[in-house]
Amino acid sequence: MSRFKHEFVEKNLGWLSILMIIAVSIGGLVEITPLLFQNQTNEPIKGLQPYTALELEGRDIYMREGCNNCHSQMIRPFRAETERYGHYSLAGEHVWEFPHLWGSKRTGPDLARVGDRYSDEWHHVHLMNPRNVVPESNMPAFPWLAENKLTGEYTAKKMEVMRTLGVPYEDKDIAGAKEAVQGKTEMEALIAYLQSLGTTLQQADK
Repeated sequence: MSRFKHEFVEKNLGWLSILMIIAVSIGGLVEITPLLFQNQTNEPIKGLQPYTALELEGRDIYMREGCNNCHSQMIRPFRAETERYGHYSLAGEHVWEFPHLWGSKRTGPDLARVGDRYSDEWHHVHLMNPRNVVPESNMPAFPWLAENKLTGEYTAKKMEVMRTLGVPYEDKDIAGAKEAVQGKTEMEALIAYLQSLGTTLQQADK
């Protein structure tokens, strides 16, 4: 009888699909649900600050240009990774990230701790033409970022949305958002974002 039921499920695509979804859902709930109640995954690390208006715009440019398709922002707790990139990533560093940009593909190096590793000028030269500083790089150049100017038209709205998601932006941050980014280049914004990555934990370790 049990053999008959087993064969019935295997040969019936509809029932097999339903039972697979149920099994995967139960497994997912068992794995994910406990994390929703752990402080280390829900509480920001000490000293964490929300992105400034310019950094927030830079993050959007980072996503728009597809940087997250080739660069991860998640250092795994393995010696080979921590020796190359620095301290492994902590969930508390990313509680205000919407969406998360952890990624898994590394055509280029991980950027989780790139903040303050290079000067602004280095980043500028690198983004204008990566091969000027890394001859073997296959990264494309982004010269238009130095020409495109930000208007700040939607920056305050973005921050208001982020606040509804739990990011602790204050009224003064939102009120001054447009002025903080207006007239700046997209290059300046992207560099500001890159220079912010991983710096909270770096400062805490000093």
